Amino acid sequence: MTLLHTPPHTLPADWYGAAPAPIGVDQAFNGYVAATVVHTLDRLGVWDLLAADPRLDIAGFVRSAGPAVRDRVVREVLRAAAVCGWLRLEDGGDTAVLTDAGRETLRMRGYFTWAVGGYSDLFSGAARLATGEATFGETLLRDEAMVALGSGQNDRSFMSTTLDEVLDGIDFHTLADLGSGISARVSRVVGARPGTRGLGLDISGPATELGHRTIAEAGLTDRVRAIRTDVLDVCHREAHRDAIAEVDTVMSFFLLHDLLADPGTRPQLFTRLREAFPAARTFVLADTMLRPDAEGSATLPVFSLGYELAHALMGVPLHTKETYEELFAAAGLHPVRTVPFGTPHSWLYVLEAR
Repeated sequence: MTLLHTPPHTLPADWYGAAPAPIGVDQAFNGYVAATVVHTLDRLGVWDLLAADPRLDIAGFVRSAGPAVRDRVVREVLRAAAVCGWLRLEDGGDTAVLTDAGRETLRMRGYFTWAVGGYSDLFSGAARLATGEATFGETLLRDEAMVALGSGQNDRSFMSTTLDEVLDGIDFHTLADLGSGISARVSRVVGARPGTRGLGLDISGPATELGHRTIAEAGLTDRVRAIRTDVLDVCHREAHRDAIAEVDTVMSFFLLHDLLADPGTRPQLFTRLREAFPAARTFVLADTMLRPDAEGSATLPVFSLGYELAHALMGVPLHTKETYEELFAAAGLHPVRTVPFGTPHSWLYVLEAR
């Protein structure tokens, strides 16, 4: 097999990370608690309010949040966020002010939606998985809607600009997003390109339901559809053939490792993908890949450890960048662009089918 050679890149600094390894006990414990605080503020809508106005009237927020909201609990969570340095409490504790560190945490909150909202049960249940008391997918589950929401938050915060720049160079009419989550990405892309249409394909029922809402709120119900389906069914059977017949460009972000999980179908996956979308000539594919020399790293980036452990617990193998490129080559998919894509050790490929 001939390996595709992509241009050399200087890796972004945040792909190496700043958290020291080994991690101290105080860092590990406080980090766990701090992660739950980030997610709680997101679920309460506090981060959204602070994004619009960096000063939050706490009493006013509690009143507007509804009669059942407990003022004491809200204030204690905000106090914990202030201890972490993300907020500064003023006016005798009645006003929360966003700090520079808080702005960065707000920008990166999708990671916490993914981890705390989506995978906390899996991480806390690892011992039961190890002893055989629990089985992932049966007695131990992830929250698929939270996983999709976290991915959407990250996309808007620090991936959309790169993707938009890449898509500006691609002429498409009908776009399919595989593993579309809540269809935020496909709605945003199609909404910015008059005359185009889009499909969001995702296996998650809750995420697809959120996708219908996302599409409606964007005013795109006549141009974008969210379809609940297993992408492997699309690739290996006749599912939704009419809907996807006109798709000329396929994109997928952070789903490929799931599609490649079965070693029996892995070698043919991208060939099957081409067959499933016969009109498609451009594929925009991105995934997070195994870190090279991860165990020898002196520092840890955000996300990588959680991503690797979660997939190991679920029994989903991860692959190196070289493996992806070998599989692309075998399917006749030739890269015209390869760029680092936001999340540490994630790469985005623009591939042409030849």
